[in-house]
Amino acid sequence: MTAESLFWETRSLADLTLAEWEALCDGCGKCCLHKLEDEDTGELFHTNVACRLLDLTTGRCSRYADRIRFVPDCVQLTPAEVQQVNWLPRTCAYRLRAAAQPLPDWHPLRTGDPASARRNGMSVCGWAVPERRAKRLEDHIIEYPP
Repeated sequence: MTAESLFWETRSLADLTLAEWEALCDGCGKCCLHKLEDEDTGELFHTNVACRLLDLTTGRCSRYADRIRFVPDCVQLTPAEVQQVNWLPRTCAYRLRAAAQPLPDWHPLRTGDPASARRNGMSVCGWAVPERRAKRLEDHIIEYPP
């Protein structure tokens, strides 16, 4: 592989093109799970409830290009925001690269397989609950952050 093909190792997040930025997403869907925050303490609680736009067979947003229209509070990550949010999964490529850490071996950019996160058990596919089936988010809190 050339240095250009390993763009995620040679350039900062802020220097990536839009296509490169988007390619960093491994499609795990973990950032698309609902989270609850305690208003008094600020403590964050992760749930197993997926955003209504998350396709639970692929781990990808079903309306990515216009998701803000359907889910106004959907977060559009930026390099600056990656540094500030505390809810990205430990395996998130944006989080890892912001900390100058390598991508995991199963990441699609390393394997060449867009479904490698799912195939390696790293996605929410198979265990997340669709939003329409969850009644109260409080009943779906998971023990460990994904």
